[in-house]
Amino acid sequence: MKLSALVCALALSATASAQLTLPAPSPKATVMQAVGITDISLEYSSPGVKGRVIWGELVPFGELWRTGANAATKLTVSRDVTVEGKPVPAGTYSLFTIPQKEGAWTVVLNKNPNQGGTFGYDQKLDLVRFEVTPAKAPFRERMTFLFADTTESATRLDLEWGELRLSLRVEADTKAHAKGAVQAHVDGSWRPLATAARYLSEVEGQHDAALNLVAASLTLKETWFTLWIKAQIQDRKGDKKGRLATAQRALELGNADKGGNFFWKEDIEKAVKDWK
Repeated sequence: MKLSALVCALALSATASAQLTLPAPSPKATVMQAVGITDISLEYSSPGVKGRVIWGELVPFGELWRTGANAATKLTVSRDVTVEGKPVPAGTYSLFTIPQKEGAWTVVLNKNPNQGGTFGYDQKLDLVRFEVTPAKAPFRERMTFLFADTTESATRLDLEWGELRLSLRVEADTKAHAKGAVQAHVDGSWRPLATAARYLSEVEGQHDAALNLVAASLTLKETWFTLWIKAQIQDRKGDKKGRLATAQRALELGNADKGGNFFWKEDIEKAVKDWK
């Protein structure tokens, strides 16, 4: 093969294997809004009007619509919310609508979030359906979701396209969510305090500081794990009476643990026997 022919062949091969990137007719879009400590987001493809008649022609009335282009629109909520007063648990859902020429549209949240339009739609997987009446809005070329009037406990999710706006009220019980988050943090804080106490006593020899951390851990939650750490610290300090009482309580709680996680049982049983 001549050199010029080889160069041409290599050039054609490189061109064929290179990925060609062009503008999408309906580009992907993502919008997110935090309501208190709840994140609400949508993933969708955004078609344009492009001089066409949208409602009743491009998007037929009375038929299920994926509410966008390409794959069905996805709605994700990080915590439980209500949409138009209907409970929606934390999770990801497909959002469909059934447009109407007059009156209210039907909005559908379906439990299958990965759908290529309406082809794989199964009504049995609907989480909820509700009716919402659209309103007239300033012209918007590309279909867009946006959030408005957001507060600490609610927001308005608007779908706008052409001269139409469909608004959904999304509410989050932020006070309850925050209270639950605080409680979960408190409930989980006992373990790092106990682990820190163990380190201070075993490695640093700071037994008094370790006992303070143990006391803080036990205030949050009394566990056999923390009590056994306390008993060992008391043993290092020479507190014979205290170590026995603490170890006995650790053994009592450990034997009552139905989770099968009493992994220091033999050590504690031996200590109780020896310390008696």
